[in-house]
Amino acid sequence: MMEQPNLSYIQGVSCGDKTFEHKLIGIIKNEFPIEKQVYIANITCLNYKLSADIVHKLKHKISILGLVKSYEIAICYEHNLLEKSIEGREDFESILQRITEFLETI
Repeated sequence: MMEQPNLSYIQGVSCGDKTFEHKLIGIIKNEFPIEKQVYIANITCLNYKLSADIVHKLKHKISILGLVKSYEIAICYEHNLLEKSIEGREDFESILQRITEFLETI
């Protein structure tokens, strides 16, 4: 079973400060869909460097959402893109889909 996004990390760093939690979640909910669109546009054109740049940004959100294994997948995929390889694309895009679905529920 694939790991699921969660708020454990955010709750941990917030020390119970709900305002901080909501602000951080709001930033992720605003930025993630835009970054995902930029990624899709660049990978569709096989622009490896720009795809790697946006994967680099996205992997931090992956980490914040408690996805440890997915973060490792993103690191490998970013490296592969810099080597002009799309190995790992399917796994990475399934992570993006899980995050999209999760963000719609919170």
